[in-house]
Amino acid sequence: MTDPKALRPAERLDEFLSLVGQTAWNPDADLQAIAEWLPRELGAEMAIVNGSLKSVELSTSGFSGRVLGHLEPMLTRLATGRVASAAMDVGTAHVRLEAVGAELPRRVLVLVSPIPLTRQAAALASHTGGIIAVLRRARESDRVIRSYQQKAHQLRVGVIMALQAGDPLLARRMTTGAVPELLDHDRLRVHILRCGKGDRERIAQAYQDPSGYHGDGLMVRCPVYDDHLVCMIADREGGGAEAADGLAAVLRDLVADNPGYTLGISGTHPLPATAEAYGQARHALAVASNTTGRVAGYHGQEPLERLLPRTEAIEWAGSVLGPLNGLPELTAEITRFALHFHRTGVARMLNVSRNTVAAHLDRAQSALGLDLRDVRCRPTLALALGVAGLHREVWLTPAQADPPALEELLRTRPAAEWGSTFLEPLRDSRYDPVRHTLRTWIDTNADAQQAARRLGCSRTTVAAHLRTAERRLTRDLLSSGSGVHDLVYALHLSGDTPL
Repeated sequence: MTDPKALRPAERLDEFLSLVGQTAWNPDADLQAIAEWLPRELGAEMAIVNGSLKSVELSTSGFSGRVLGHLEPMLTRLATGRVASAAMDVGTAHVRLEAVGAELPRRVLVLVSPIPLTRQAAALASHTGGIIAVLRRARESDRVIRSYQQKAHQLRVGVIMALQAGDPLLARRMTTGAVPELLDHDRLRVHILRCGKGDRERIAQAYQDPSGYHGDGLMVRCPVYDDHLVCMIADREGGGAEAADGLAAVLRDLVADNPGYTLGISGTHPLPATAEAYGQARHALAVASNTTGRVAGYHGQEPLERLLPRTEAIEWAGSVLGPLNGLPELTAEITRFALHFHRTGVARMLNVSRNTVAAHLDRAQSALGLDLRDVRCRPTLALALGVAGLHREVWLTPAQADPPALEELLRTRPAAEWGSTFLEPLRDSRYDPVRHTLRTWIDTNADAQQAARRLGCSRTTVAAHLRTAERRLTRDLLSSGSGVHDLVYALHLSGDTPL
């Protein structure tokens, strides 16, 4: 390595600025390299001391902390701003002290050398200490910014969770003083961008406004799926899934520019129906990867619960959900989420342990008399909760001595037409193997391995048929519970499988 003293001043400055540049743009870089530059240049050891705590925050390798014991009370005077600099001798060493920064208590630059420093050397040391202080301040600012970004993310998650619960007013209360523009609109669309886990925060920050939102939309890293970026965008009058401007256009451009990205888009929904919009976007996302352009909008039907006879549906749902009224609210919430997400995802979403989720689900199963691991039982509870979401009086309906049976609700013309329309994309004889696989898959409790054994084919073939069904039916069958729930009811209404 070239001897620094043999370098010309311009070369020495270039070496120093190179060190500063490498450190400034790398938040994990060690400031020690800049500190060690001083002994090589000046023959002096250096330390940055926290003046109030008398602790060394950064020092050169040859600095001895014992010297600090001889610097009182001058360290206190410098830290409190009473003096700006001082020089003193400690034994045979010459010590120079200089307050660094503007905040109180101030840091103190301590220089220890065997001989007094020249004015030029002292100025160089002072500038070096100042640069180190600036870099430390910049890192503190970076930490504050990262903390702000995390808090902004947490607030956005809270807003979206309130909307998912159908309560826009609660979302407004949570954001008093900085209400997101999204909440000033009546309707929205949910877009889900599947991208790299590390890309989500970069994208969310790139389009974030000073308030921590995204104009008339919100971007949030999905707490359940590590590769999902959930984007809720206000549906302006005249806008649609093919909107060519704003955040929706940004998402489409991202998919066009990145071959590994896909995008699912819901239909337009009122804010209280955000949960339904989110479910549609998940179904569309499952289709997007198999479509040209890797962008898909939802083109499915109305939910089955909207087609059931109102009075009978309320009485039936009340009889199913009645036992939940006596359980803790968290149990009911975990049970609802578990119908649409895997248990680990529910735990992450609600910030509880997976064991806690399992315990609450065991309690709910016992109370409801349903096996929530059974692919035919889950749709029953999901449908009842769907009815309750449409008709709040379900929770106020007293238990009926002889409530309507589910079969009676489904034995109606609208329900039959719903089931027939659902399966229409698979009516062609080319898709007979796919329908046969779907029936077998449901009969084996949605276990692809068991279905493959029963069908006498490979698990890969079963997976391929399921992906074909996803694309044709516009339903997510492999990661979303609601798609499977609809499939169970459609197959039952067609006479293919019993409930």
